Amino acid sequence: MPILQFAPFSSIVSPAFWHKLTDLKIDVLKLSDESLPITGTYTAGKSITDRETGKEVVLPTNFSAGGESFDAALASRSGESASSSAPTSHTVTATGSFKNFNTIEEFKSLDKTKFFNDEAQKIWDSIITTKSTAELTRFFLITFADLKKYKYYYWFGFPAFVSKPAWEIGEDGWKDAADALSRDDLSSINSQIRAQDSLPAFFLVKRLGLSVSVAKVEEYESFFQGVPVEERIVSFIDPSADPSNPGWPLRNLLAYLRAVHPKETTSVVVLRWRDSEITTATPNTHWKSQIGTVFLSGDAPTTTERPSAVGWERNPQGKLGARLADLAPMMDPTRLAAQAVDLNLKLMRWRVLPQLDLEKVSNARCLLLGAGTLGCYVARALMGWGVRTITIVDSARVSFSNPVRQPLFEFEDCLNGGKPKAECAAERLKQIYPGINATGHSMSIPMPGHPISTTSASVLEQAKADVAKLEQLIEEHDAVFLLMDSRESRWLPTVIGASKGKIVINSALGFDTFLVMRHGVRASKVEEGKPRLGCYYCNDIVAPGDSLTDRTLDQMCTVTRPGIAPIAAATAVELLTSILQHPDGINAAPSAPNADLLPTQSYAEQGGSVLGVVPHQIRGFLAQFRNLQLIGSGYDRCTGCSEAVLEAYEKDGFDMLLKVFNDQKYLEEVAGLDKLKEEGEAALEAVDWDEDDGGEDDF
Repeated sequence: MPILQFAPFSSIVSPAFWHKLTDLKIDVLKLSDESLPITGTYTAGKSITDRETGKEVVLPTNFSAGGESFDAALASRSGESASSSAPTSHTVTATGSFKNFNTIEEFKSLDKTKFFNDEAQKIWDSIITTKSTAELTRFFLITFADLKKYKYYYWFGFPAFVSKPAWEIGEDGWKDAADALSRDDLSSINSQIRAQDSLPAFFLVKRLGLSVSVAKVEEYESFFQGVPVEERIVSFIDPSADPSNPGWPLRNLLAYLRAVHPKETTSVVVLRWRDSEITTATPNTHWKSQIGTVFLSGDAPTTTERPSAVGWERNPQGKLGARLADLAPMMDPTRLAAQAVDLNLKLMRWRVLPQLDLEKVSNARCLLLGAGTLGCYVARALMGWGVRTITIVDSARVSFSNPVRQPLFEFEDCLNGGKPKAECAAERLKQIYPGINATGHSMSIPMPGHPISTTSASVLEQAKADVAKLEQLIEEHDAVFLLMDSRESRWLPTVIGASKGKIVINSALGFDTFLVMRHGVRASKVEEGKPRLGCYYCNDIVAPGDSLTDRTLDQMCTVTRPGIAPIAAATAVELLTSILQHPDGINAAPSAPNADLLPTQSYAEQGGSVLGVVPHQIRGFLAQFRNLQLIGSGYDRCTGCSEAVLEAYEKDGFDMLLKVFNDQKYLEEVAGLDKLKEEGEAALEAVDWDEDDGGEDDF
């Protein structure tokens, strides 16, 4: 008699599976290589008719894995129960194990014989100890994910037991089920298995007079009590459409029957059910299922010792080896860029900083006032941190001196009078990373000491529009970077930022020095027990004025050592990320100047953020290759952040600002600096100078 041959599974893995694996590896597994539960599905075997020849073409015995395959793994990691996505009425769900390796070397060096036998033993233990068929379709998958190149090496295994002696098919071979069972019987079987919560991989069938009944394989003895062996029908959802070779699950079903019911199963009537997709049977329904009798010839030993197993999937070349899924060619380049940006950041959480909250950084909306050397480098550093929203404001155009120092501009941007710097910088950010939400606004920021004509309606309206636009932009963003060339241009955004409670990061350059500082919150918002930190103007005793008029060429240009700007810009961005990672955010207390962090404790436990300290000011001295951390207290008569100035701005709005722009003394009056001068002069007059009239000097 012909030896029974079985059609092996052929895996089909959807792109969604690899995308899910990527997320799972980066966000959940990280460096873990523990085995996790996984699911896959298969359906009854399918065939199609060749239109030219009219012959039936058998499709492969497919086993599918998709994004939903990891639901059980995610649930096991979170300690929750797996969300049961409703199975389709024609799909069998198989469970298995999944193991991802951290390196390709580990993947290749795995003792695959031992690994396979361990998985096969789990199936056998289930058969012997629980007598359950739940594990008969068990599979496993080992993978290595090269997330930089989007290449996934994988190997499926479908352990199945080898029968000795081998099973043989009877003389009649496999015949149509409709030849042995009536159409009513087949329709009844179909209705009964479809009525179950999920399509059973295996089931029993028996005739009861003019009807048929279906039961679980585990009920073999009670269900078939009194039924002759030759009339007992064992059935399975057959994923193979090959008329001669049944699907792989039959191997383990026969092994189960031999282990649990050895006396009655030297000969088995098998129904290869392939009609699970039929919803309503009609007299014209074409039934595809087959039926046949398989048997063991010679002495069939009865033992509980596990038989040998086979089941490694072959690769497309027909050899035993891993397969490769290369997603890079089929992925949208924009999505590739987004995943690559996220990958480098998320790797920080694997080993170095598991507590790092990247979403706080990527969701931060950043407003950059100034698109010069500092602005360009700050924008690039923010992109490196995964910030998705960057808005740039500048009123200048790209000049020929810019591209060599400002990395967002090129030579072509300087031609024909130069492109507007803000829009050009935003467009270049999108070219670097298309997924960023970058916009540019060409506008001037009104400044103290630069009068605005009250007699020209157009000039006045433009100033109002610029102020309103700046207020809107600051309101719409979470962090504001002050990166302008002049001192007075920082005043208005300082006032608006303090009023609206925004994070304000200030950076300024000298020839070989730099300042990076965060503005403190306004006095009325300072949390109890914490110091009020100063702003850029808290050390001034005069209001900011015109620093641009009557300057020589070297004073009008930014004359600095070329390396100072990227250092300052990187420091400013890192200061922002430290603030965002601190539990108190904008209210974070400053670290003690130049305090040392203990390496044995986490930074957060020492009062900082997970990234380290959150200083108030960093002053860098490139000539000495040294940085100093300083703390400057808030000044109650500050022209930028004192309550008197903020309340006047909030009460009178543009009218108050117009007075400031046109009259330097007005701002000093509002802040109280005029009284400070008076108090100082009075104090000097009150000093009792001790004058020695003795004659000669002491020198």
